[in-house]
Amino acid sequence: METGRHTFHKNERLCSKKKIAGLIENGNTIYTPYLKIIWAENPEGTAGPAQVAFSVPKKSVRLAVTRNFIRRRLREAYRKNKQPLYDFLLSEGVQISFMVIYRLKEVPDYETTEKFIIDMTSRLIDRISRRDQKC
Repeated sequence: METGRHTFHKNERLCSKKKIAGLIENGNTIYTPYLKIIWAENPEGTAGPAQVAFSVPKKSVRLAVTRNFIRRRLREAYRKNKQPLYDFLLSEGVQISFMVIYRLKEVPDYETTEKFIIDMTSRLIDRISRRDQKC
């Protein structure tokens, strides 16, 4: 069991419109039945091993209150389950930016959201490690 605090600081958030636009235009995509992950390696150094943004499209979830609620759940599940991803990125010396886009129309409970995030991080680790093997 790790002893560190589970935090989600400002430098871990992907806020720059230029970076988000570049990520959407040039990033690699991973599809799951419930999430879409767009990721790219950061060429320049950032403060942490990963920067992330969460999105819930208005097309699938109409009410802003519900979209915000789902986004908060996604962020919370990521905050609590990001450590394996960070450990992998630090061991490989890689820094990434990624965006998580919610794909379902209904509101999941927290346990389901946590499963989505754990599956997402494992797929992301797998994809990054396969990318390193190809080079």
